[in-house]
Amino acid sequence: MKRSVVETALGALVIGVAAIFLVFSYKLANVGAGSGGYEVTAHFSGIGGLQAGDDVQISGVKVGSIGAVDLDPETYLARVHIQVGEGVKLPLDTAALISSESLLGGRFLALEPGADEEFIKPGGLIEYTQAPQNLEQLLGQFIFSQQGSDEETSQ
Repeated sequence: MKRSVVETALGALVIGVAAIFLVFSYKLANVGAGSGGYEVTAHFSGIGGLQAGDDVQISGVKVGSIGAVDLDPETYLARVHIQVGEGVKLPLDTAALISSESLLGGRFLALEPGADEEFIKPGGLIEYTQAPQNLEQLLGQFIFSQQGSDEETSQ
């Protein structure tokens, strides 16, 4: 009988610790928090792995997230739906750039606000965009350019 009481107490302790971790991770992830912002869109020639839920940052500070990514059937460009916090006002000449978090991967959308005095309205379009750099393509161009310069010096 004494053994079952110890096992029951130990089991209750494990369940309590698991509940604490669950509440902590729920609060840390901001699950269920309303966005309270607005949506703008941007068109890119390539998104390089950007997906819904990725961060939107200005100067390294998270100001929103990617709502959805789809294909514009008229232009065949990737259309990115961006959820921006309601306290953030984006000038009309804001630029959107897709960047890497590290060499191992992970993407985020960096916004660079311009100096225009008018702001993008909810549902508006960010006109200035830059697709991510393709590391494999850049490496291939570098190797190809080195081969060309090696042939010139050997002649």
